Amino acid sequence: MNGLEIRELECFLVLAEELHFGRTGERLYVSQSRVSQLLAALEQRIGARLVERTSRRVRLTMLGERFLAELRPSYDELAATVRRAREAARGVDGTLRLGFQGTADARLMAAIAAFQERHPACVTEIVEIPFADPFGAVRHGEVDTAIVLLPVEEPDLVLGPVFSRQEQTVAVSVRHPLAACDSLTVADLERTTLIAATAPAPAYWRKAQAPSSGEALEVRTLQEGLTMVAAGRGAMLLCRPTASYHGRRDVVYVPVEGVPDSVLGMVWHRDGETERIRAFARALAAVE
Repeated sequence: MNGLEIRELECFLVLAEELHFGRTGERLYVSQSRVSQLLAALEQRIGARLVERTSRRVRLTMLGERFLAELRPSYDELAATVRRAREAARGVDGTLRLGFQGTADARLMAAIAAFQERHPACVTEIVEIPFADPFGAVRHGEVDTAIVLLPVEEPDLVLGPVFSRQEQTVAVSVRHPLAACDSLTVADLERTTLIAATAPAPAYWRKAQAPSSGEALEVRTLQEGLTMVAAGRGAMLLCRPTASYHGRRDVVYVPVEGVPDSVLGMVWHRDGETERIRAFARALAAVE
């Protein structure tokens, strides 16, 4: 590690992506000859060639391939450590893009208010994310973090505070035979068509929102599902707060027994954690 130059490592990493000295220089804002100098210095430090260069192509040596595989995760972690330290030093500012599914309940709104009061330099943007794509907005960088219905079994996502455990209801048309029941059971769900999210929501998540082995109709949005319910096409499982928020005269919400409670959780991408996200997670966890 004696005399290790970060610029040499950065040059090698970019060159390994571009396999072109000119484009590498453009990305690093240095000349092509400077790229050659940095690479030569790194190869001299290591004691072997990392890159083979001919008049027609550039490619990594076997040692270069192995060095790249070991260097990349270490460099990324180092860069993330520096980024986190910089964010912590300057405080929480900028913009936090927060996604939510269905209904932004009272606890979420209280957490947003507490976060804004504690960090006035950070603007919170609240975005509704699709019912049928709970994790896509986080993965595609459209939001920094999202409040989604559990379960969450995505290896690239971090599950933060879990909250808002609520009893489930079944939304049915006022004309549906189950509308007159005081409560329903899992057996009742097995005898009716349930309405569930379509892909890209993962299969395990869709199954949790429509826990029946019977026929299911798939929808993309919550409003699309409620419209199908009102038309008598099927029944839809909803938590009590969402049912209350989306009350309508042509739909009845009947309590259901024997199914797990609805639970919300905060998720973010494992590679995209920031001080803003951590600060909001603390605010959300602190709300009673």
